[in-house]
Amino acid sequence: MKVLILGGAGMLGPYVVPLLAPHYQLRVTDITAPTFDFDGEFWEVDVSQPEQVLAAAEGMDAIINLSVLRHHRQLAFDVNTLGCYNMMQAAVTHGIRRIINTGPHFTVTGASYELFDFDLSPDIPPQPGTILYALTKSLGQEICRVFTTQYDLFVQTYLFCSFRDPEDLHPERDAHPFSVSWQNSAEIFRLGLEIEPAKLPSRCEIFYVLANAPHGQFRNDKAQHILGFQPRDDIAAAWLSP
Repeated sequence: MKVLILGGAGMLGPYVVPLLAPHYQLRVTDITAPTFDFDGEFWEVDVSQPEQVLAAAEGMDAIINLSVLRHHRQLAFDVNTLGCYNMMQAAVTHGIRRIINTGPHFTVTGASYELFDFDLSPDIPPQPGTILYALTKSLGQEICRVFTTQYDLFVQTYLFCSFRDPEDLHPERDAHPFSVSWQNSAEIFRLGLEIEPAKLPSRCEIFYVLANAPHGQFRNDKAQHILGFQPRDDIAAAWLSP
């Protein structure tokens, strides 16, 4: 399988790309080259530029979108929202049916949920709140969903929040009920590439990717039951006092 990775030089790239490289033909893209070695191609691509995304997607079987920009008003919209539109247009043009999108947990569960509720699943009505990052990512997710209602495409979206290193945990700063190790989070991308699209409940599915935690606020059972994700790294030290 030939896989296009958008934003592969970002935060998740150093974990996702090496994990996938032995199993797939990778075309990794970003506005700067990755600082790590991998077996595959690198293309300089700005996801806000439709012609660049279209060219990079040619000949690919799947697309993984790791691109993100958080704080700058125009650039956040260009990357998080317009980037999704360009990705989906490229998928339609080249007949790429398998797309994996990514985002923060508040793409769905913004402050109105996060501050007051618990036992939250990724299938609740989205309420991203007013943070620029959340709004632009939520708009991008809605673009992905609408495309799946009009075309023969399957989108999986993985939502994250706090990434932790199991070897370097600090309860005073790392306690968050929506946490997962970098290494464990990367594993879900291979699961998403392996699952038969017909086994997904719908053409657009959202998954929370997090470790098992005692808080009971967010649920990771959907990722486990549908994709086979196994929360395996013990990061309990992130919320347990020494």
